[in-house]
Amino acid sequence: MTNMKNSDSETKYFLYARKSSEAEDRQAASIQSQIDELMAIARAHKLEVVEVFEESQSAKKPGRPVFNKMLERIYKGEANGIICWKLDRLARNPVDGGNISWALQQGTIQQIKTFGKDYFSNDNVLMMSVELGMANQFVRDLSVNVKRGLKTKAQQGWRPAGAPIGYINTPDREQGMKTISIDPVRFDTTRRLWNMMLTGNYTVLQIWNYAKDAGIITKKKRGIGGKPMTRSAIYNLFTNPFYYGYFEFPKDSGILLKGKHIPMVTEEEYDRVQKLLGRKGSPRPKEQLDFAFTGSLIRCGGCGGSVTAEMKTKRQQNGNVHEYIYYHCTHRKDDDCIERSIELKQLNKQVDEVLASIEISERFKNWAIKNLHEMRSTEASANENICSNKTNELSAVVEQLDGLLLKFTSPANTNGNLISDDEYQALKSQLMKRKNTLEEALANKGKEMEKWMELSERTFNFARYARYWFENGDKSTRRAILACLGSNLVLKDRKINVKLNPIFNSIVINKEKIEAELESVRTSENPYGERQTDTFVPVCPTMCG
Repeated sequence: MTNMKNSDSETKYFLYARKSSEAEDRQAASIQSQIDELMAIARAHKLEVVEVFEESQSAKKPGRPVFNKMLERIYKGEANGIICWKLDRLARNPVDGGNISWALQQGTIQQIKTFGKDYFSNDNVLMMSVELGMANQFVRDLSVNVKRGLKTKAQQGWRPAGAPIGYINTPDREQGMKTISIDPVRFDTTRRLWNMMLTGNYTVLQIWNYAKDAGIITKKKRGIGGKPMTRSAIYNLFTNPFYYGYFEFPKDSGILLKGKHIPMVTEEEYDRVQKLLGRKGSPRPKEQLDFAFTGSLIRCGGCGGSVTAEMKTKRQQNGNVHEYIYYHCTHRKDDDCIERSIELKQLNKQVDEVLASIEISERFKNWAIKNLHEMRSTEASANENICSNKTNELSAVVEQLDGLLLKFTSPANTNGNLISDDEYQALKSQLMKRKNTLEEALANKGKEMEKWMELSERTFNFARYARYWFENGDKSTRRAILACLGSNLVLKDRKINVKLNPIFNSIVINKEKIEAELESVRTSENPYGERQTDTFVPVCPTMCG
């Protein structure tokens, strides 16, 4: 598997620098510092930079105009190489990551040069796909963690959202730990609106007019004053089960959970208001069966709505009872959606077929992990030189700070001969800023590589054992494995369609070739080429999704 790399002189480069203000990008270097460092690399390697592209926009989703313009010009042949700080500057979503990987595989992009690594079109791009997948996984993990926190809060009996009028989220607790209590300002006035409705002598329109005349306003948001209640807000008030002690979670699921907040009305009062409004009374909490693939995991391919599940029982004349689970569209977006249901066994079989497409041998897994550790050794050597340079620079900055202080406090400066207060503060601020940047860079050095190594090893372990985990795991494990496969899970024509994560898509494309090459070099001296029979299968990690 020897790689023939392109000569730098054959390649024209676009330099791409990106910065986002979002939390996960706060540790990234600023755009100007990226450009300065990358231009220095270009000069050192005598690389021809055709143009510099800079962009201040998140890469979580496709649609960055500058990035798209750069790719368009690459396809026009204006350049065939990219210089960037790291791969996650180019892509943090599977669409952009796939475009970059495909352009590199096809040779449209001959080389991607980053701070410390090079990627070539005639290399095996599997490892690069792992890195792009890591950037995408980081974004997905944020979403998963948020959803997990919301679910935990709901299970504890607290509505994981803003409190409706008459209630407040406890202001003395930090984000994520807030509960819901009575609003001392609006609780009684809101209850007065319920009392009016319960008499049966007022319409919603009359109560709305009363609320406006009485000056009843919504609560403040982010310090901005509340506004008069709208007519729809009054209607929502009278149809919200939160007021009799329940709340819906997940949203639009129809599942009601009992809350720990103090109800404003009784269930009987709530039912009476629903009948006055021409509704059927209070919605009842549904029995929550533990289905693996419900919620927002899979969407209906016909109308785009959520997919739900239900259990059906069939009793035979001989007394045998059989239970079947069917997945189908909720019909909440379109009552006339024509998509038909699929039985769980058939759905599991289809997922197994997808997992089979990414399954790799033990030999492939060991080869990939061996290469990862070799890459880490190379990276560690490069990091050592970088750390040494930054340590020397930090020492120089500290010396400059000491010298600056000595100059400012020396007797000669008291006569104004050396440096003024304003000059001293300006110089000190610049040096302190650089000192903090260097200290932070040294503290974080190596952590990202370790995270990348961990995710990469988990990726190849997942490809190796996912079918086994799916077949033998519980419902939560199966759900996590399906979620991990990729995005845009769609159920259409009784078939599950999965847009594979770029990492797994790259495995599908390359595994036949790699498996064949590994088989051809298999000898008794090559432990990574030997035929192996699994004697131990690791437990599925809890974070495989």
